[in-house]
Amino acid sequence: MTFEAWAAFAAATAVLLVIPGPTILLVISYALGQGWRTALPMAIGVALGDFTAMTLSMLGVGALLATSATIFTALKWAGAAYLIYLGVKLFRAGGSLDAEPRKDASSALKMLGHAWLVTALNPKSITFFVAFLPQFLDPKADFWTQMLIFEATFITLAFANAFGYALIASRARALVGNPRAIGLFNKAGGTLLIGAGIATVAVRSGSS
Repeated sequence: MTFEAWAAFAAATAVLLVIPGPTILLVISYALGQGWRTALPMAIGVALGDFTAMTLSMLGVGALLATSATIFTALKWAGAAYLIYLGVKLFRAGGSLDAEPRKDASSALKMLGHAWLVTALNPKSITFFVAFLPQFLDPKADFWTQMLIFEATFITLAFANAFGYALIASRARALVGNPRAIGLFNKAGGTLLIGAGIATVAVRSGSS
């Protein structure tokens, strides 16, 4: 793949990861209740969960790519629409995070496993990857090389994102609980997602 394609994927991934979803809410819950020691096991669990969900998704996308170019193109259009839908939903989410502090004593292994389960077995994760990944795949390039690069990039950023959220939540609890800050964050993230979906539609229309 070209450097530009990888850079676009990395930038889009960074934007999407920073938007709180079920996995990050779990990370915040543990960090609020048990402090900074949760950061490393939770981040590892999130990375392993994303690896699982992303691998399953990539294999499905690869099968579609090998089966029909028309179906693969339709999946890209559906993916763009899904990004816009997620953006609108996030924009209207308001200013609250559903993350209650988890004060029950948990071992590092238990936290890691919990993060893996929530990330890997969430059907929305696989749906998201199936919608998101085709936007950056080049059907003419080697699929397995692209899969390796995309997974390594996403998992590295996912680990850093979860680790950062855990540290911030454990030390800046007032910010995490501030409705105004969360509301602005959700609106900014929703706008970026809608923009990503519209940009994808524009690229598809321009190349057709």
